[in-house]
Amino acid sequence: MIPTIVWGTGNIGRLAIRAVESHPGLDLTAVLVHDPAKAGRDAGDLGGLGRVLGVAATTDVDTALAAGPRAVVYAASGDIRPDEALADVLKAVRAGAVVVTPALYALYDPRSAPAEVREPVLSAIKEGGGSLFVSGVDPGWGNDVLPLLISGLGTDVDAIRCQEIFDYSTYDQPDSVRYLVGMGQPMDYEPPMLAPSVPTMVWGGQVRLMARALGVELDGIRETLDRRPLDATVTTRSMGEFEAGTQGAVRFEVQGVVEGEPRIVIEHVTRIHPSCAPDWPTPPSGDGAHRVIVEGRPRIEVTVEADDEDGNRAAGGNATAVGRLVGAIDWLADAPPGLYDALDVPLRPATGRLGRKRP
Repeated sequence: MIPTIVWGTGNIGRLAIRAVESHPGLDLTAVLVHDPAKAGRDAGDLGGLGRVLGVAATTDVDTALAAGPRAVVYAASGDIRPDEALADVLKAVRAGAVVVTPALYALYDPRSAPAEVREPVLSAIKEGGGSLFVSGVDPGWGNDVLPLLISGLGTDVDAIRCQEIFDYSTYDQPDSVRYLVGMGQPMDYEPPMLAPSVPTMVWGGQVRLMARALGVELDGIRETLDRRPLDATVTTRSMGEFEAGTQGAVRFEVQGVVEGEPRIVIEHVTRIHPSCAPDWPTPPSGDGAHRVIVEGRPRIEVTVEADDEDGNRAAGGNATAVGRLVGAIDWLADAPPGLYDALDVPLRPATGRLGRKRP
């Protein structure tokens, strides 16, 4: 059993506790929290498992790492605290742990990461003997291993498009939805997540990773953005009211350009209500889906719908992303210390988990 810490208990950490507990090769030994009010609570409670796991949450990072965990799932947010997230991850890697996380966007493709991010990680690996694998929650597999796998089924491939299509009224992060993405804000509000160059900063690494796997040279990466206002005021179940005339839908693309044409595209279509921008792509059912389209001969389209937490598609998408990260831990623990990406880390069967009874 691999002693494993879950660091952070928000939307991702909650799912990570469940994933670690369900994995037959992992042993949940500690849960780290920032909020003192969560300290002392049982991991089963924080993970929504409905049963006691006998692991009490703690704010004492140094003591938890000093115990020598073999793995750390770093689930704390890096959206608005990238420097702090990097510092936390470096501390865990220096302690000799295998670290998996979605928090460090720049390291989706380590080879193209800025030196000021990559070099400290490589130094920490050399110093402590740990490893790091970063994959997104959008989810990462939908923007790397899945499209690359499907591309291998084609005779001729003209372009690859990865789509995330979601109703954000089901997403349990009101501040991110309203202020980072701008839902419910006046149309002259400039959402930080949509500012020029920010989408490329977040998803550009995945475009570069796919280009490298496909053996093509990018001319560059460019962005497109479209925003739509709500025609009428809507009330959502979890986040309250969004007024008519405020931002109700966003569509943007991060395009990898090859010989002047967008050939590798990561597209996000996000609404706060299905009535907004009905002409844009929609999920086949429910409130969200991930889709990969390979244009060429033959044309291939694959849509993935994942549900969790009483049918919530946002939670389902996050759960698959967490599953990819947690499922990589035992492979990373057997591999030499290093900085790994999605092309290095295989996506493997759920060995030992088929039909496994939940306590």
